[in-house]
Amino acid sequence: MKEKKYNPPKKIYDEEVITINRVTKVTKGGRHFRFSAVVAVGDRKGKVGLGIGKANEVPDAIKKAIQAATKNIIMVPIVDNRTIPHDAIGVSGAAKILIKPAAAGSGVIAGGPVRAVLELAGVRDVVSKSLGSNTKLNMARATIEALSSQRTAEHVAKLRGKKVEEILG
Repeated sequence: MKEKKYNPPKKIYDEEVITINRVTKVTKGGRHFRFSAVVAVGDRKGKVGLGIGKANEVPDAIKKAIQAATKNIIMVPIVDNRTIPHDAIGVSGAAKILIKPAAAGSGVIAGGPVRAVLELAGVRDVVSKSLGSNTKLNMARATIEALSSQRTAEHVAKLRGKKVEEILG
């Protein structure tokens, strides 16, 4: 009899842990600690998602966050296989993130959670600026919001019932 080898399923998305927090619930019996994890997932080809997980142990929190992130995937239009179509501002809480398309070879000019989300989305040339609070979760959410507001010229032309040339001028 031949033994079957277990082949774990291939990961469709790359994942990056943005932050891990220890959260406390105070009860009459004392303090109860848990861990909250924020994870971004993406295929580096235009799909990206953000998820939060909470559990008693860090690895469990990360697993939950990855599952939540894969359920919240958004599609990001990418122009010339490297950048975003236009400027956008994303807001989440007091965090404001401005993202702008950049010239070829510029790279991802962003820091922290914004860089993680943009790289997982597959954007290679972009400039970003944080305009508000620097809470990691809200910065990541604001970046996702800015990316989800992106529209290509083809999409706008179709919505307006015009040709792409008319939209671009």
